[in-house]
Amino acid sequence: MTGNSRKGDSGANETAQPTGKHDLIEVNGSYDSNDEANSSTVSNRYQHRRQIRSRSRQHSRGSMMNGKEHSDDLKRKGSKKSREKSLKESRRFIFSLGTILGIIIACYFGASHVHKNNKELFDSMVNFESVRDYLDDWKDVLPQSVSGFITDMQLGYSSDTALKDLTESFAVGRQLREELNITAKHPVVMVPGVISTGIESWGVVGDDECDSEPHFRKRLWGSFYMLRTMVLDKVCWLKHIMLDPETGLDPLHFRLRAAQGFEAADFFMAGYWIWNKVIQNLGAIDYDPDKMSTAAYDWRLAYLDLERRDRYFSKLKQQIELIHELSGEKVVLIGHSMGSQIVFYFLKWAEAKGELYGNGGPNWVQIHIDSFVNVAGTLLGAPKAVPALISGEMKDTIQLNALAMYGLEKFFSRKERLDMIQTWGGIPSMVPKGGNLIWGDMAFSAEDALHNNTASFGNFIRLEKKANDSLLQNNLTMEGSIDVMLDLSPRWLQERISAQYSFGYAKTPKELTKNDKHHSHWSNPLEVPLPNAPDMKIYCIYGINNPTERAYVYKEQTGNSSLNMTIDYDSVQPVFFTDGDGTVPLITHSMCHKWAQGKSPYNPGGSNVTIVEIKHQPDRFDIRGGAKSAEHVDILGSAELNEYILKVASGHGDLIETRLLSNLSQWVNEMAFPM
Repeated sequence: MTGNSRKGDSGANETAQPTGKHDLIEVNGSYDSNDEANSSTVSNRYQHRRQIRSRSRQHSRGSMMNGKEHSDDLKRKGSKKSREKSLKESRRFIFSLGTILGIIIACYFGASHVHKNNKELFDSMVNFESVRDYLDDWKDVLPQSVSGFITDMQLGYSSDTALKDLTESFAVGRQLREELNITAKHPVVMVPGVISTGIESWGVVGDDECDSEPHFRKRLWGSFYMLRTMVLDKVCWLKHIMLDPETGLDPLHFRLRAAQGFEAADFFMAGYWIWNKVIQNLGAIDYDPDKMSTAAYDWRLAYLDLERRDRYFSKLKQQIELIHELSGEKVVLIGHSMGSQIVFYFLKWAEAKGELYGNGGPNWVQIHIDSFVNVAGTLLGAPKAVPALISGEMKDTIQLNALAMYGLEKFFSRKERLDMIQTWGGIPSMVPKGGNLIWGDMAFSAEDALHNNTASFGNFIRLEKKANDSLLQNNLTMEGSIDVMLDLSPRWLQERISAQYSFGYAKTPKELTKNDKHHSHWSNPLEVPLPNAPDMKIYCIYGINNPTERAYVYKEQTGNSSLNMTIDYDSVQPVFFTDGDGTVPLITHSMCHKWAQGKSPYNPGGSNVTIVEIKHQPDRFDIRGGAKSAEHVDILGSAELNEYILKVASGHGDLIETRLLSNLSQWVNEMAFPM
C-alpha cells in the first residue's frame, strides 16, 4: 500500500512536471504529507490526490497557452530574421549587379579608346538595350540612381553612337572626306588664345637667387615642369615668368620665348589637348606642315611689343605671303579667344603705313586672305580681365572652398598674382570695349532680359558694404570700373595701356578713318573698321548656354591689406552670371552681328559674315564635354566646329548656314550704335 502510494504520488509528480516552479514545490510538499507515518484515512488520501490532479490539469492548460505564445514569439522572430536575410540578399544582389555593370562600362569605354574592331566586337557581345529590358523586371528593387544610369547609358548609346565616334582621332575629317570628298585647298594658319601657348626659357644667366641654366629650353608655362617649378621654387619661377614692369619686355638676365610649331599649342600639358583635334582632322583631309601652321606668340606681351621684340607680325605676314605664292590659294586665318583679337589687329597692322607697321598697302587683305574664322573670340573683351587687373581674382578663385582658398592664398596670394598679371601687357587687351553702349548703364543692360536681377548687369562692380570714409560710395558701370582699375594701377601700367589700347567707340566715320592710322585702336573693332576686302569671308562661331561671369560684388580693404579692393567673399552672391561659353559672355560677340548687317562704316567692303551659335551640351561621361561641348576651350574639340573649319579650309564654306539660337541679333539692333 505504501508502494502504491509512492507510485501514485510519483505519477502525479510526473504529470505536474510541466507546471511552474511553485506548483512543483506544492506537489513535493503533498508527497511529504503522505508519509507512511501519516494517520489519515484512504478516503482523505484519495480526495487529496484528486485535488492535486485537478490542479495539475489546470497548470497543464496554462502551460499549453504559454507554449503557444512562446511559439508565436518564435515565429515572429523567425519572420524578422527571414526579412533581414532577404534584405541582405537584396543588397548583395545590387552590389553584385553594380560590380558587373562597372566592369562592363569600364570595358566599353576602354574599348572605345583602342582599335575600332575591338570596340565593335565588344558591342556585339553586350547590348545595353537587352540589359535594360532585363532590368525592367527589377525596377522596384533597384535604386533610382542605378536605373537612371542604365537609362542614360541606353539613350546615349542608341541615339548618339555616331556622334560619340566623332570624338575619336581623325573622325570628323574621315567622315567629311567620305561624304563630300573634301581635300586640302586653302593654306591654314591657326592663332592660339591667351595662356594656351607654351613658353620656354632661353636664358642661361639668371641672378644670385635664381639660376636660369637648369631651366634652359624647359617650358615654364604649359607643362608639368611648370607646375613642379611653381611648387618647389616659386620665387625663381616668378622671376622668369614676370616681365620688366617699366619696359614690358624681358627682365635683365631672364629670357622666355613662345614655343614654336604645332607642339606650341596642340596640348597645354600632357593629356590636356587644345588644338590637337583640329590638327588631326585637318591632317585627315591631306593637310601637312606645308599647308598649315600655328602662329604661336608670347601672349604676355602687349601687341605692338610682339612686333618690337619678336617681329611676330612681320614673320606672320611673310609666312602668309610665301604659302599664298606656293599654293596659289588665299589663306584661312583661324583665331581662338584672344587669338581672334590678334588676327583682327594683324589685318589692320598689315595694311598700315609706318615704322613697325606692315606697310602692305590697302589691298593686302583682299589679295591674301580668303577667310577669317573667329572661334569664341574676345573681340569686345572679357569682363574677367577687370577683376584680374584690380585684385588678381576671378570666378575660378572665388569658387574654391574655404580650405582651398586658404591654401591658395598662403601659397600664391592675390597680391602676388596681381603683381605678376600687371606686368603682362597682353592681358589689358581683353578689357571690355564699348563702355555703356555694349555693357549697359546703372538702369539697363541688354542682358537683363535673361535674368530677374535686383540690379541691372550694367552695375558691373557692386558695393554692398560702404563705410562713411570709403573711396567708392556707389556701384560702378563698366566705364567706371575701368577708370578705377586704371587709378589703382601703377604708373607704368597706366602708360602702357594708354599707349597700346583703347576701350571706347568711334562716334563718326571720320573718327574711324583717323583711328586707322594708330596701333592703339587696332584691338578695338568699335574704333576701326574691317579692312576693305569684299571677298574676305568671316565666320563667327561661339558657344552659348553656359553660365559666364558678368558682374562682381567688391569691398574696400582696410587695415594693413596690400590690396585696395577685393571681391567680397562674404556676400551671398559675389559673382553674377549671364549666358556665354563659361569664359566669354554672349554680349562680347555683338560686333559680329553688327558686321553681319552688311556694308557700313564698320564693314566698308561688305564682307560676308556667317554666325553660328553652338549650344553647350556636354557629355556627362566625358571630362572635356565630348563632341557637343561648346565650352570656351573645349569647343576646339567640338565635332560641329571641326566640321566648319574643314569646310572653310577645303573651299566649302558656302555650305555653312547662319544659325542664331540667342536674342543677341535683336539686342544689337536695339543698341544705339552711332553708325
